[in-house]
Amino acid sequence: MAKKNINNDALLANIIKGIEEVKGNDIDILDLRAIDNTVCDYFVICNGTSNTQVNAIVHSIQKIVSRELKDKPWHVEGTENGEWVLMDYVNIVVHVFQKHIREYYNIESLWGDARITSIGNNY
Repeated sequence: MAKKNINNDALLANIIKGIEEVKGNDIDILDLRAIDNTVCDYFVICNGTSNTQVNAIVHSIQKIVSRELKDKPWHVEGTENGEWVLMDYVNIVVHVFQKHIREYYNIESLWGDARITSIGNNY
């Protein structure tokens, strides 16, 4: 089965909408397109306050992307413990962390050459 060609901007917008729907925090978009040999075009990183909220964020993203774009992630892992969930949409990889796990791994610093856009929240 061939992967549908989904517009990155539309996918990013719906992922952000899914995060905001359940009050995900500290949303950063890392643009990796200018870096050689990356596995995807963008990382979207956010955090929740508990494993329940982390899993709620993941489910919200899946629901909104499925409803709006008729797409689903190629792979999801980490939902069992809800500390760090990775959602792979091929061109966009979403990392949903608990805050202390995000601070520990600090993956933004591993991609220092990426252009980072922070999304402010109104809640």
